[in-house]
Amino acid sequence: MPEYLAPGVFIEETSFRQKSIEGVGTSVAALVGPTRSGPLRGTPEALTSYAEFERTFGDAEDLKLGGSATLNLTSHAARAFFDNGGKQLFVVRVAAGGNDSDATSTGSSATAASVADSKGNLAFKARFPGAQGNLTLEILWRDTENLLASETVASAADGVQYYLDARGVVEAAKVTGAITSDKFPVDIQAIVQKDGANLRIPDARATLVSKADPANPAPVGANQITVLDPTKLPAGTQLRRVYARQPSAGALSADALAVLTLKAEADLSAFTKGDHWAKALVLRGTLDKGGQTFTVKGDATLNPGITKDVSVPLAALASVPGAAGALVVQRSFDLEVRNGGPDGEILYVYGSLDFTASGDRSLAKALPAAPERKEDALHSPVACTVKTLDGAALASTLYTLFTPAALFPPAGSYKDPRYLITLSGGTDGNVPGAGDYAGETNELLGSTGLAALEAVEDVSIVMVPAAAAHADTHTAVLMEMLKHCRRMRYRVGLVDSREGMSLGEVRTFRNDFDDSRLALYHPWVTIADPTGQRREITVPPAGFIAGVYARTDVDRGVHKAPANETVLGALSFEQDINQFQQELLNPNGINCLRAFPGRGLRVWGGRTLSSDPEWKYVNVRRYFLYLERSIEKSTQWAVFEPNGEALWANIRSSVEDFLFNEWKNGRLLGGAPKEAYFVRCDRSTMTQNDLDNGRLVCVVGVAPLRPAEFVIFRIGQKTADA
Repeated sequence: MPEYLAPGVFIEETSFRQKSIEGVGTSVAALVGPTRSGPLRGTPEALTSYAEFERTFGDAEDLKLGGSATLNLTSHAARAFFDNGGKQLFVVRVAAGGNDSDATSTGSSATAASVADSKGNLAFKARFPGAQGNLTLEILWRDTENLLASETVASAADGVQYYLDARGVVEAAKVTGAITSDKFPVDIQAIVQKDGANLRIPDARATLVSKADPANPAPVGANQITVLDPTKLPAGTQLRRVYARQPSAGALSADALAVLTLKAEADLSAFTKGDHWAKALVLRGTLDKGGQTFTVKGDATLNPGITKDVSVPLAALASVPGAAGALVVQRSFDLEVRNGGPDGEILYVYGSLDFTASGDRSLAKALPAAPERKEDALHSPVACTVKTLDGAALASTLYTLFTPAALFPPAGSYKDPRYLITLSGGTDGNVPGAGDYAGETNELLGSTGLAALEAVEDVSIVMVPAAAAHADTHTAVLMEMLKHCRRMRYRVGLVDSREGMSLGEVRTFRNDFDDSRLALYHPWVTIADPTGQRREITVPPAGFIAGVYARTDVDRGVHKAPANETVLGALSFEQDINQFQQELLNPNGINCLRAFPGRGLRVWGGRTLSSDPEWKYVNVRRYFLYLERSIEKSTQWAVFEPNGEALWANIRSSVEDFLFNEWKNGRLLGGAPKEAYFVRCDRSTMTQNDLDNGRLVCVVGVAPLRPAEFVIFRIGQKTADA
């Protein structure tokens, strides 16, 4: 209690009302099964549309499990759930051997597609195992604006290269060099740099022509003049700076791939130690940080015919006629990820990538093996590993991965070259068994299977439709689902019959179960094949039913039986169940899907698989789970409160107000509140032993509304008496 130690005014907050109880959600579903892609470990994320499902777990194309093609029933169930009104879906992918996988989902029977160069310096790998990882990557080149700039200056600055064009230079301009006086005057075209007050000609990069005999100009050997005095050069001498400026999009990067395009006859042999390039040749390499030197990569892949690195001072371009038409660009690229072949759907685009070693848009940073963000870890389909490569070396290695047939189309072909990289080796693995569905709890690597759903509080509907395709493991998987629902207490599981079961087989199959947290639906549903491979396919009903559950909960409430509701997306049912056949199935708790003339395709059953008549109906079971969960969650505040009359009264008021609201909304049976429910929390519900052991016992009785499963009109004849 507060202490009052000095005189003053004290303000204290207190509560004069009981705590309210808020109803929990009941329409959140969980779907467990094999998919084309996606993680095998970790806490699942909520999906709110089928498009989100596809981004994370792949498309609806068939799976190849254990070498046999099978329908992708998990994907079809996800689509059916959202089509029928579902809003939130948690999906857990399972694979045979998934419990042996590591944090990156590697190690199960499903393998991840990949491609790498011969030395292992550059590798692309699908982020998740599965056949959908056999992707095609397409490089779309993006170039900066022309970075080449040229300007004439009056004087040289330190650390900058210039092109010097001086005609009629006299001997007095020479500071150092071996040229003799009988050679003057001379013409000089050279790359120069400031050396104190003078100009130095480095690396013998110069063209010297003697004009001592004007009628017979004679070349002068290299190193004949090494330093010049700029104050004694003749009038009309030009000092030009040619360099690569920073692109508008950012800073000039020294290790990014650059491209030099010469559009004029470019004899740069005097400035590049003897190399000569023909007209309109494209050269690939890197720029230095100052933008003064372009290094041509000596790599036949990038630059055919050039076998060693060649350094080109950009100032030398001033010697080329029409050099203003030359281009220097830094090259980046977009990486498109296509599903399947070169013309497949674009799944993802990595934009504005470059060849830097560690830049923000480098391959290693944009496609990391272990992304920092959960969003990237789920949706980025490809990871890239780069070892000791950057700039032109990385570009050269990337070129070796391109598909030759696309890079070099046949002669006379109208097709442009395409820069394609194909990933291969991805497989879906074997058929997952009951242990794979059950999963394991692993706090370090992330849990798998149904165990991963234990970390998700909101789930109330669980389904495993893909298990119905494999008769030898189907029942065992359903038993694991049942154990999960009972362990998590507030969940119900949807049971699918197997395809093509006869009435007798369904009744025999039903005998394997007796629990109010399971509901069985029969037969399978015929839908249009979303992949386009077939006209129609037949799939288990669980996805449709889960959507109907969610739709009914939102439109009417969990107290309403999820029956006499249309099945959206269905073309027909695998079997046409009639009234007499349902009379065999309904007493056994087998809920039928039936077609009615003029009323469409409907869910025509709402029973659980329990032999206890108290829990015969799905809506009664789910409504009580809703009440229990709502009361449990909203009364957590009472833990460790003083266990006395005040607390008991508060608990009674909270629960009574909650149940009164349920009765007022027509969810409980009875013409008055006292007929619909009672709440007791006093000395009659607790012994002294309970109080001594810290137990508060509240007894609640509720009269639920059961569905009008049999609507009976009794009609008889009456006489025409007055």
